Amino acid sequence: MGTNARRNFVRKIAAIVAYVTGTRLFAQQAPAASTSASEPPSNTDKDTPRRNGGEHHINDGLYYISGTGSNDGYPKEDHVPVTDPFEKHVTRTMDALKRSVERAGSNMDNILHLQVFLCLPLAEGILTPTGKARFDAHKAQYEALNKIYGTYFSAGKTPSRACMTVEWIPGDSLIEIVGSAKVVNPLTPAADK
Repeated sequence: MGTNARRNFVRKIAAIVAYVTGTRLFAQQAPAASTSASEPPSNTDKDTPRRNGGEHHINDGLYYISGTGSNDGYPKEDHVPVTDPFEKHVTRTMDALKRSVERAGSNMDNILHLQVFLCLPLAEGILTPTGKARFDAHKAQYEALNKIYGTYFSAGKTPSRACMTVEWIPGDSLIEIVGSAKVVNPLTPAADK
């Protein structure tokens, strides 16, 4: 499945969720910004909340997180390959998610819902399991995810979550997270540019 097909699929899922919950969505994915330094992303990066389009955005006091993976917000030289341990992918994704919601004027305890996509590594020299072995590999990922995931939230503040497996995730990530959070400290117009 190509990048555009996957994005269209995620948009359709988000539209269905928006319809069911009565939330309005206005996001359109823009080309990914690239950074060259190992410092945190600038305000032009994908992690930055935007009110008028962009990948992540704020609308009516809600912050919509669109496709955060293990290499988002990191320069190309610091990307992790799909052959790195799954736990490293989860930790980097959760760190990127935390930075993103904090920049939007929210925090991890105000995340309302997340959709988590997991995939097995697809790389030369790595055999893709089939049958029960494939199920067991996904189950091991799910269990590893849960051990790390829960450490990012205060007791009793873990958001609702759906978890799915997919064949491929853009950006050489083994995990991608989509979701929404309540904005508790709205950005001033000058800070949002």
